[in-house]
Amino acid sequence: MTTDPAPAPAPSRRAPAGAAVLREDVTEAIRAAVLEELAAVGFSRMSIEGIARRAGVGKTAVYRRWKSKLHLVLDLVGAFAADGLPVPATGSLYGDVRALLEVMSHVLRHPVASAVIPDLLVEAARNPEIADAVRGALLDGERRMAEGILADAVARGELPAGVDPARALDLAIGPLYWRQVVVREPVPASCLDDLARSVVAGLKSSRTA
Repeated sequence: MTTDPAPAPAPSRRAPAGAAVLREDVTEAIRAAVLEELAAVGFSRMSIEGIARRAGVGKTAVYRRWKSKLHLVLDLVGAFAADGLPVPATGSLYGDVRALLEVMSHVLRHPVASAVIPDLLVEAARNPEIADAVRGALLDGERRMAEGILADAVARGELPAGVDPARALDLAIGPLYWRQVVVREPVPASCLDDLARSVVAGLKSSRTA
């Protein structure tokens, strides 16, 4: 009695090229290496080669994830920016501004803020492409939050329509950035309280601006 030959095993399917390469632990190692490299040499002297060496990976592992060192750094900046955070909804303009200041104070304490942003701003002054990219990474989320806060304040009758969100951000974030990133002094809760009151007073005084 003859038996049919056993069916040949189905050929194994190869994973798409790169599918098994983008391991999260490698990605995080590269991000950590970027912070170390920035602290050591600054943005202008930072290289993909130096980042890869610190991360213990090849240059191709970096280029599979980011096409340039600028995109890599902007990815880090975007990771801690306010984009995606809910707009504060405390029921008052003061409460919303105070909540915004709390969020931004936390953001500015992040190592990326102190180690990366000042260096990027220096580069942005010389390179319009970097300036546009940094502006988008830093301001998009904050502007959205400011617009939401002002819209709610207008709806409650606390502010007139037409207050400029950029003015609100200047009043609120400018002092925080100066103190935490430039001067590098702590900002206690009482200081945030006082700043929130000053911001509200400044926005209300802009009725005729």
